[in-house]
Amino acid sequence: MSNPKNISIEEYNYPLPDERIAKFPLENRDDSKLLVYRNGSVSQSVFRNLADELPNNLLMVFNNTKVIQARMVFAKETGARIEVFCLEPHEPSDYALVFQAENRCVWQCMIGNAKKWKSGDLVRRVDVRGREVELRARRVSAAGSDYYVEFEWSGGVSFAEVLDAAGELPIPPYLHRETCERDKETYQTVYSKIKGSVAAPTAGLHFTPSVFERLAERGVKREEVTLHVGAGTFQPVKSDTIGEHQMHTEFISVKRSSIENIKENLGRVVAVGTTSVRTVESLYFLGMMVTNEPDLPVERLKVEQWSPYSGGCDVTADVALGNLLKYMEAHNLDTLNASTQIIIAPGYSFKIVKGIVTNFHQPQSTLLLLISAFVGEDWKRIYDYALKNDFRFLSYGDSSLLLPQDLG
Repeated sequence: MSNPKNISIEEYNYPLPDERIAKFPLENRDDSKLLVYRNGSVSQSVFRNLADELPNNLLMVFNNTKVIQARMVFAKETGARIEVFCLEPHEPSDYALVFQAENRCVWQCMIGNAKKWKSGDLVRRVDVRGREVELRARRVSAAGSDYYVEFEWSGGVSFAEVLDAAGELPIPPYLHRETCERDKETYQTVYSKIKGSVAAPTAGLHFTPSVFERLAERGVKREEVTLHVGAGTFQPVKSDTIGEHQMHTEFISVKRSSIENIKENLGRVVAVGTTSVRTVESLYFLGMMVTNEPDLPVERLKVEQWSPYSGGCDVTADVALGNLLKYMEAHNLDTLNASTQIIIAPGYSFKIVKGIVTNFHQPQSTLLLLISAFVGEDWKRIYDYALKNDFRFLSYGDSSLLLPQDLG
């Protein structure tokens, strides 16, 4: 595997007119166009016909994360507007525990208009289930370019309820519009369950119950994993080469039964969305870690950004996942909780994923690098076809099915 650090991000640029960015979703999720890339050929269909484009007896892996209303706006007594964007929990650091907290928690946050908030508490009063709750936000310390913010509130309600009452859904900034009420439904997948993301796994937005019914009729199996999408998904690569780009760390959670299912279906795994790709591929490297160090403490289960390119990945996915399952059994883990900073770029060798369902991504983004790693230089043909055939781009846009090799 070659080292991608010297890749110039300019090579992954393409013209994307603003009018091609879908500002709103279609009325029916599965009416979106579907580009089909199969063995080098490109064609198009409609997403509701996805099952017709897939071989039987695949395993499709979905990210069941749920977007939280992570953006809160406070007004200082001076009238200054301060925006606090919750990125990931710090105290407690566990997502389930932080949403259950009933009076205090600390989050790593981005702060808009931070220069206007040097000290002192920001205060908001919000209605939670008919009860007035006073919410206070206090800057604790810097966290790189972000900040740790302590929240305190009254009323004996959970932080999940506070966010639902005080927060806004953080739709992507490239939509250039305010969040509307409808986004609360349309910017969630129909199978979202586990709260924690600040951005939707948008490839899943096209799925509907009827699409799932047709997939089941074709013998396509479903599995779910969790990766809480961080704000890094909004950030383009700003350095000339990707070796200087810092990937955000993201939290993943996968049940033992899910890993067993993926292991049993190796060679026929199709990931829905780049977040599912990163989660499933990270399982291989977590398996490699416990293969090399069976007594590795659970808290050190993290895939570093460049570790997939450091060599030593000489065992099969079957062995790596088998050793990961043995590790979980030895540590009495029904669910694997870990983190990943993995960057998938040209030069990467895919270990588990054989097909991808995904949207069309921003120029010069790490997501486009992942697509290029999967289909090679054909990404240019795929995106050129989409542009010439009026496909809608980015989060609320159309979708693609990428099958670079025959799955039967």
